[in-house]
Amino acid sequence: MSTATLPRLEGLPAVGLEELVATSGLLTRVDRKYVLTALEAGMLTALAPAGTRVLEIDGHRTLGYTTRYLDTDGLLTQRLAAHGRRRRFKVRSRRYDLTGAAYLEVKTREGERTVKSRLEGVHLEHDRLDCAGAQFVIDALAAAGIDDRTVVDLAPALDIRYDRTTLHLAGDGARVTVDRALRWERPDGQVLERPDLVVVETKGPGRPSSLDRVLWSLGHRPRRMSKYATGLAALDPALPANRWARTLRDHVRP
Repeated sequence: MSTATLPRLEGLPAVGLEELVATSGLLTRVDRKYVLTALEAGMLTALAPAGTRVLEIDGHRTLGYTTRYLDTDGLLTQRLAAHGRRRRFKVRSRRYDLTGAAYLEVKTREGERTVKSRLEGVHLEHDRLDCAGAQFVIDALAAAGIDDRTVVDLAPALDIRYDRTTLHLAGDGARVTVDRALRWERPDGQVLERPDLVVVETKGPGRPSSLDRVLWSLGHRPRRMSKYATGLAALDPALPANRWARTLRDHVRP
């Protein structure tokens, strides 16, 4: 994966993982996503507000992520997202390439906010959730008011790999992720790679962050995009994709 750094990142002060989690862990948050070119992302980091810091782990500021999304045979979670259902959810196993740490994660919605629950470990056996993983997912969904036992049928539906740089906006209590070198792969071997695409996501307690305002000043507005659901729709045009039609047309589909 690409290890090139974005302009100005090397000159910004570092923030450690523990401090980042303590000050802006934000498991419940408002997310705003922007889809940029590499050139536009370089302009953004060059204009990052004063006080911006960069997550650094063992001297690395660009970190590789590998995420495996789980879904039913009928791709229930993709379809819930495509139709904007209020009680939609996602289940994924995420690995941090640098450290090897892995987590099982469940994402649900609380109004306009995203709620993320996580359990340490992979919790997959023969591409199915183990008992602890299945119970964790059931409990996380129940906490969101979703009574759905389809978790027993969840299986790998899409792997996504990318390089991530994380910015900490101390004044806003927010953080920003900058994802590059995206690669989607389905279990049947279908692959989509977009090395020229950059997905920027601001994650804050509610109000727009200072970096949101920088993006707006450059003419960028939040886009509807789910790396998982939009990526699947890009690989399979038969899947519902109305909510992301513009993003697919302008950015994701080659």
